[in-house]
Amino acid sequence: MEAAVVDAGSKFLKAGPAIPDQAPAMIIPTQMKRMLEDGSMADNSLCEDITVDPVERGFIRDWDAMEDLLQHVLYTGLGWEIGNEGQILFTDPLSTPKSFREQLVQLMFETFNISGFYASEQAVLSLYAVGRISGCTVDIGHGKIDIAPVIEGAVQHIASRRFEIGDELAYEKTKNSCQIEKHTLPDGQVITIGREKYTVGEALFQPSLLSLDAHGIVEQLVRSISTVSSDNHRQLLENTVLCGGTASMPGFEERFQKEASLCSSAIRPALVKPPEYMPENLTMYSAWVGGAILAKVVFPQNQHVTKADYDETGPSIVHRKCF
Repeated sequence: MEAAVVDAGSKFLKAGPAIPDQAPAMIIPTQMKRMLEDGSMADNSLCEDITVDPVERGFIRDWDAMEDLLQHVLYTGLGWEIGNEGQILFTDPLSTPKSFREQLVQLMFETFNISGFYASEQAVLSLYAVGRISGCTVDIGHGKIDIAPVIEGAVQHIASRRFEIGDELAYEKTKNSCQIEKHTLPDGQVITIGREKYTVGEALFQPSLLSLDAHGIVEQLVRSISTVSSDNHRQLLENTVLCGGTASMPGFEERFQKEASLCSSAIRPALVKPPEYMPENLTMYSAWVGGAILAKVVFPQNQHVTKADYDETGPSIVHRKCF
């Protein structure tokens, strides 16, 4: 049985067997229905009012809901059998607290009885997906933006940046700030323009559209890279990877390149094109694909956390074996 790979984002959870050149078998909302007082699930018609979000800003916040969601994903979605659980690799958001990693590995071994565990940072995995071990990722997720320089497979945390604004907050601010306007075309037809006059994507390049006093993402990327050794600047700039749901919007890559072209040649980011054999829309789930690639290495070569490792050392073993 192939190892499973799980990438639990704030908006969508991606999961599936570790087959790198295929899209994830499951892409579902990262939500769970809230239980009623009698222990039953709420009616579907009320689902909008009683859903809970286990993951916020990339981190698991409701562990009970996450456990329920993983029960559905692993046993119903991926066909695991109780008593015959397999190995699993999770993607870690940037700067995941040690306590979160320990709680996750504890949940997987003690509740799901898995046979092997591994976790790796999303920035590293997104680079693996395009055949790189060094570069800089710009991950625009639901409620956060992570910019992370990576050198030889190691995230440069001192230079990394996280902003708790992504497509969620940008959408809300844009929705509230855009007024409805009516325009009459030459043929007499009247059209209504609302939030189309500003796009969420453009606001990431011009935060002032959202009344934010901040630099755009290209400037933030350049500033992040400038804090690492100058010996690595060119390597990082020339291997920039966009990932996350917002980055997959039509025209976003072109808009990024246009903004990058305004930088001087010495500090101009260049985007890496994904290999042709990779699945379409790789930008949306590049961390998952990178996880599938890594799973093909760490589990066969016994570099993962085994059940024996966990029983001997406890949850802290995850810091020794998962980089």
